[in-house]
This record gives sequence, C-alpha cells and structure tokens, in this order.
Amino acid sequence: MENNITTISREELEELREAFSKIDIDNSGYVSDYELQDLFKEASLPLPGYKVREIVEKIIAVTDSNKDGKIDFEEFVSVIHELKSKDISKSFRKSINKKQGITAIGGTSSISSEGTQHSYSEEEKVAFVNWVNKALKDDPDCKHLLPMNPSDASLFKSLADGILLCKMINLSQPDTIDERAINKKKLTPFTISENLNLALNSASAIGCTVVNIGSQDLKEGKPHLVLGLLWQIIKVGLFADIEISRNEALIALLNEGEELEQLLKLSPEELLLRWVNYHLTNAGWQKINNFSEDIKDSRAYYHLLNQIAPKGHNNDEIPINIDLSGFNEKNDLKRAEYMLQQADKLGCRQFVTPADVVAGNPKLNLAFVANLFNTYPALHKPDSSTYDLNLLEGESKEERTFRNWMNSLGVSPYINHLYSDLADALVIFQLYEMIRVPVEWNHVNKPPYPALGGNMKKIENCNYAVEIGKTKAKFSLVGIAGQDLNDGNATLTLALVWQLMRRYTLNVLSDLGEGEKVNDEIIIKWVNQTLANANKKTSITSFKVIKSLYQDRRQVH
Repeated sequence: MENNITTISREELEELREAFSKIDIDNSGYVSDYELQDLFKEASLPLPGYKVREIVEKIIAVTDSNKDGKIDFEEFVSVIHELKSKDISKSFRKSINKKQGITAIGGTSSISSEGTQHSYSEEEKVAFVNWVNKALKDDPDCKHLLPMNPSDASLFKSLADGILLCKMINLSQPDTIDERAINKKKLTPFTISENLNLALNSASAIGCTVVNIGSQDLKEGKPHLVLGLLWQIIKVGLFADIEISRNEALIALLNEGEELEQLLKLSPEELLLRWVNYHLTNAGWQKINNFSEDIKDSRAYYHLLNQIAPKGHNNDEIPINIDLSGFNEKNDLKRAEYMLQQADKLGCRQFVTPADVVAGNPKLNLAFVANLFNTYPALHKPDSSTYDLNLLEGESKEERTFRNWMNSLGVSPYINHLYSDLADALVIFQLYEMIRVPVEWNHVNKPPYPALGGNMKKIENCNYAVEIGKTKAKFSLVGIAGQDLNDGNATLTLALVWQLMRRYTLNVLSDLGEGEKVNDEIIIKWVNQTLANANKKTSITSFKVIKSLYQDRRQVH
C-alpha cells in the first residue's frame, strides 16, 4: 500500500496554511465544521456539501479528539492527505494508533476508500458490553446472546441478528418497536435483515444518525459502525429524563436572575454539567467545565457522590455512607478506584474504569454522570407558583418527529430544542443541500457570532433561508419572513420544516424508483392498491383525510 500514499510538498503545505488563515478570520487556530466547505474552496479542492459531511463523519470524528466541531490546521492537513491518497498516510495512521486504547481495523464499508482504516475504542466497547449485559440480563429473548464477553469481539457477533439492537432501542425509548415485529426464532438471512432494517429505521426515528450505515454493515459486525450506533442508542436512553418538561426538579438548577426559558434551551450535556456544579457548589468545591480534564483526579466525583447519596431523611430511605478516606490518595489510579468503589454503593459503577477517569475519556465520563443523575438526582422540585407551567408542556409529537428526522441525517449542531437551534438557519441550509437545493455558503454568516449585532447576523441567515425556499426550492412560504424563524414562531417554522421533510421523502422515493418522479397522487394510488391486494375495504383519497381521522381519534381517546 505504500506506493499509494501521496505526500504533501512544502509548497502545498504553505498554500494550505494560507487558505486556512483566510477562513480562520479571528486567528483562533481553528475552523468550525460549518466552514470546511469554504476552506476546501480556498484550498482549490471544491467539494459538494454532502461530501463535506461524509468527511466530517469519517475523518474528523477520529482526529477531532474532543468532538467540539473545531478543526485545527494539523487536522485539516490530515483530511487533505486522506483525500489525495488511496490510503491514509503513515503519519495519520500512526497518530491514530498512538491514541490510548484505539484499535485500528481495515475499512470495508462501501462508503470508504479501499484500504482506509477505521478506529474504535476498546474502552468504549468494554463499557457498552457491560451496560447491555446489565440492561438486558433478565430478557428471555436475549438469553442466547448474553452475557457477552467484554474482552473479545462477541459484541459485534451478538448484535448481528438485530434482536439486541431492537431491545436496546425499546429500552432507551419505550414502545418504539412493536415486540411482535421482531423475528426471534428460527432466524434466516432474510429475517435477520428484517430485524436489522427494523433497528436502523427505529434508531433513525428516535434521532440517531444512521447515514451511511446499512444492515449488511451490522450483519458483518463492522466495529466502528456498530459502536457508533450503539452509543447513540444508549445515549438516547441516558438522556431521556434530562429534560425539564419530563423532570421539573431540574428547575432547581436555575441561576440567580435567569429566566426559565433560558434553562429550557440547554442541551442534556449542559444540564448535566450544571447539575454536577450545583452539587459541587453545595459541597464547597470548585466547579468543573467539562467531563474530561476537570474530573481526572476524581475529587469532584467524590464530592458529587457524597452530595447525592441518600441521607436517610425520609422514612423509606436507607442512608448510604460515602467513604471519603481515599480522597487524599496520592496515586490518581488508586484514587479513581476508591472513588468507583463508593459509586458502586449507589449501584452506579458503570461505563468507566479507573483508567477511563484518569484519562479523561469524555464520552464514558458523560455516560457515568448521566447514570448517576438518573439514579440519584438529589434535586427538589420548586414551588410551581414561581414559574410558568405553560413553558413545561414539552414538545409535541410533530415537533419531536421533525427534530429526530434532522438528527438522523447527521445535521450539525445536534438539534436539542427545535426552534432555538434553528434560529440561525445553519441547519436549514444543511437540509436544503440534502434535498438538492444549492446554497451559496459565502452568503451565510457562520459562528461564532459577535457579541454586538450577532442576532442580526442570524436574521440575515434566516432571510436567506426563506429566499432560497421561495426562489430555488419553490416552497409555499406566504407570509413567512426570516424574523419568524429567528423568533422561533412555531407555526411558521414548522411550515418550512414540513416542506423540507416532504421534499426529502419524495427524493428518497424517487431514487428508489430509479428517478421516476413521485407525488401525492402516486403514493395514494400505491396505498389503495396495497390495501386492495390485502382484501381491505379501507381506502384514502388524500393525506388530509388521514390527518383529520387521526385528529378525530385523538379527540375520542
């Protein structure tokens, strides 16, 4: 493979550095993933939006170690190296393998270049195996698969028939999959593929990004794809109750002078960080800023465990004593082990080993903290008279469907709050490209936005998004202005999002039909023909009728 590797000359390196500097206008040393497309243009390597997203997914996910969406010059050069080679360069491969606990495997996915290496974390594999073993240990349908051995590759074989994936999806988001639809006995290649497609479609429905993952990838047990999907499914479950509309006790995390609406816009990760700092403040300990560097010495965890452990104040509460004697242990690994022994008293020794804590693995430490929160939140619901209950209604099924659809396509940033996360239109621009409507990215304002006039930059984006919808996509956007998107006007924002989703769906159907144009009439005809073939007397005349029947049924129930 060595003769396939392309080197980058000193002259090319200087040109790349000059291109990088033109995009990195604030001289921060980083560009965001939104700016990659402009950066490639400056580097004389113009790429379509979908290709840029693939690069972000396949390469930046490896090199961007803290997963903050920022790419430095060295990471950018690695990407260029990958694009110019049939194989990843020796130095790039070496830099990957140097990362602690990273296992390199040959990439065989259809979307990968032949010979490309994908990597996965051995620590994450072990953590996920232990979590699945614990979560599904009493499920009779999984007895032939569990327990899995965390020290070998049994995870990838055990997930290959789709049963465990379907079960984990229902564990994370109950009733997503009708159990009767899962093939459990006398499995054949066909029924296994049915299970895996069911799992992928259901994972997409709950907001997991499944772009470029197929049932064959899961059947073959491709580690980087299996672990990526499994982590997303686990994360959905861990974050399910870290939402104020589901857990009003989180209102206790309001800062002095802060409006409830501001708290509602925080992501689960941000709420978790605030939850930890709430308890650290009560313990008289300094706050943390992340789940990596700031927790490596375990001392913040000691205080957190001591704060959330039951004190026995309630009659039915059994007190749990947290032993702080290991707090002053000089060895980091030993201190982490002693801390985890205390977490075990709470039944929460999950996801991390002492080495994971000391290494500051952000993903596994985030999961560890989320599990602590779900088990012992130690928050008291405030008096409901102090806040507006209407704000706590939570998202509708329609809003959740749109949000999960966007996230399943891999938009960046991840959509946690539908309206506030669309307020700068960056995600809308990504969706336009996905429905094959071109976006002139040099007309788009990108973050970070200035402190003064930042919202005006967002409104300019929203105006451009509406203009594209009217002129290029030919959407019906009568009475909708950019200000409406920026303000988070629910009715008008959903009007645009619905048309985006509809166009995307029609494009997918057209692609499946080898380019034949698809419209409502064709779909309705297919539905009625399918019903007739099944000897059903039901038929439809339009999708409006279905919606009306659905609303009538809701009113009856």
